[in-house]
Amino acid sequence: MKGTRKKPIQVVRTWVRRQPPKIKVLLAFLIAIAALFFIRTIVYDHDNLFIAAEAVHALGIIVLIYKLATEKTCAGLSLKSQELTAIFLGSRLYCSFVMEYDVHTLLDLATLATTIWVIYMMRFNLKSSYMREKDNIPIHYVVIPLALLSLVVHPTTHHHIINRVLWAFCVYMEAFSVLPQLRVMQNTKIVEPFTAHYVFALGVARFLSCAHWILQVLDTKGGLLTALGYGLWPPVVLLSEIIQTFILADFCYYYVQSVMGGQLVIRLPSGVV
Repeated sequence: MKGTRKKPIQVVRTWVRRQPPKIKVLLAFLIAIAALFFIRTIVYDHDNLFIAAEAVHALGIIVLIYKLATEKTCAGLSLKSQELTAIFLGSRLYCSFVMEYDVHTLLDLATLATTIWVIYMMRFNLKSSYMREKDNIPIHYVVIPLALLSLVVHPTTHHHIINRVLWAFCVYMEAFSVLPQLRVMQNTKIVEPFTAHYVFALGVARFLSCAHWILQVLDTKGGLLTALGYGLWPPVVLLSEIIQTFILADFCYYYVQSVMGGQLVIRLPSGVV
């Protein structure tokens, strides 16, 4: 009896799974480059990528709201990640009001409001299901180093020094706010669907935001870096965007792998995130 013929997607997935980590990293890098060129071809106004990133982040929050409202549990979610998210959104909202009031301000306001609602539900209504022992990254381990970094490396624009420091702080905070959530998933090893959808949405948002900055630099032939100021700030901004993307890339790989395999619950192997 002839064996069942594997689908091309299954063959590719099996081949990728067997590759050593260095090859997987190289493949991820090549796919990211190809995606950047594809986006550059089909998206004419690259500012729309940043709006899309904020919209995808907001969609991820909506997924959390649905989870909390229907399942009445916050198991698997990191309260500290939500609090860090609220901190950077609040900082960015203030900077947006005083420095560049536009559509991003409205998107950040809506996302901040829904994030605060999620925090309220986790702290009070659903606190019995909060996995406090798994959410074990002290929040000051993230806030204090980033606050000190923002005092040293911040924009050199004409804005007031307080506004420039806060601008830098929210950029750095956004890059690392997801760490407690990744730690919770690392501790549990099993990620239920709604939490997985939320974290994947964060990964997509980070990639779109990173693509926005990289393509803007290419389009302006490096002029954007000059507009951001001088010194360490311009390269650090790009580095922060890249860090955000790669922090979530590993999880997104296993998310896509699980979805392609028809699995609703994601089981993470040791060492992931």
